[in-house]
Amino acid sequence: MKIGLIREIKKDEFRVGLTPASSREYIDKGHTVFVEKSAGMGSGFSDEEYKKNGCNIETDKQKIFDDSDMIIKVKEPLSDEYNFFHEGQLLYTYLHLAADKKLADALLNKKVAGVAYETIMEKDGSLPLLKPMSEIAGRLSVQEGAKYLEKYFGGRGVLLGGVPGIHRGKVVILGGGTVGTNACKMAVGLGADVTIIDLSHKRLTYLDDIYGNSITTLYSNTSNIEESIKEADVVIGAVLIPGNSAPRIIKKEHLKIMKKGAVIVDVAVDQGGCCETTKATYHSNPTFIIDDIVHYCVANMPGSVSLSSTIALTNVTNFYGLQIADKGINKAVEQCEAIKSGLNTYKGNITNKAVAEALDLKYSAL
Repeated sequence: MKIGLIREIKKDEFRVGLTPASSREYIDKGHTVFVEKSAGMGSGFSDEEYKKNGCNIETDKQKIFDDSDMIIKVKEPLSDEYNFFHEGQLLYTYLHLAADKKLADALLNKKVAGVAYETIMEKDGSLPLLKPMSEIAGRLSVQEGAKYLEKYFGGRGVLLGGVPGIHRGKVVILGGGTVGTNACKMAVGLGADVTIIDLSHKRLTYLDDIYGNSITTLYSNTSNIEESIKEADVVIGAVLIPGNSAPRIIKKEHLKIMKKGAVIVDVAVDQGGCCETTKATYHSNPTFIIDDIVHYCVANMPGSVSLSSTIALTNVTNFYGLQIADKGINKAVEQCEAIKSGLNTYKGNITNKAVAEALDLKYSAL
């Protein structure tokens, strides 16, 4: 199969879909890899490194799309890239179609087979291609929350870990999944006063067993959420419904009860956000303020640590990507349920039920 690796054009996105080493895994299996010139520069990988591993460097993006059976990216294609698609092409990347109907329409119209990293699900319900980026985003969320809590950035001027003789900063984490757990780890490590809220009693029990008296665990209901965010210095939105839009847990009116200068970090922004006032931002201008509450809503948080993120991502994406390349999409879907769950669009149809529901489009079972 001919594989095309595209340079990301989303603002402030520095990751790349394949490292030179992961590209070689495709080449060693007899596939051809075309790399757009400078595709890896944002992650510290030179064109020469890709060439040494057997890749072909190309300057014409259109030619790469035309010649490639499968395109590998990190972030969803932007509107400037829609015209590059051709019928029957495979697209292997994060898609987040629940929050992007225009992209869904483009993939359907061009009859592209869109395999979304974020909906590849194993039998145990895990999301292996979302996990490493969720781990990074969860850890970054506390790091960024602590930063924008500083007075210079519009925050309350609170040190999360405190010092002897003063109160520690309060961190409230909405969601106890991969993002929430990693946010919890960082917040506890900084010495913050941490509360984590989730719907799953099993998950809360696990977190309580791990962290004990270092955290407070609460069942997710309106009263617990309101009481917690009222006292919070930093609120981490870490709620995920695979393939679907994130539930809007924090309402606009909730901002009025929060402390002035508190920070909301909405990690769920890729799926529309779990705060009603969320709008996607970029690393170059990551925050905005509404009702005296600082909002950090960067839609590609791991892009700021691009080298770590790229290596962590390609460590897991290659396993499924190689199956698709070796077998073709039809046999790969037939033989691997995880890849089947990742296939969002195929021959002009929506083939993931959660995505279809989010977009209010017809679902077509494979």
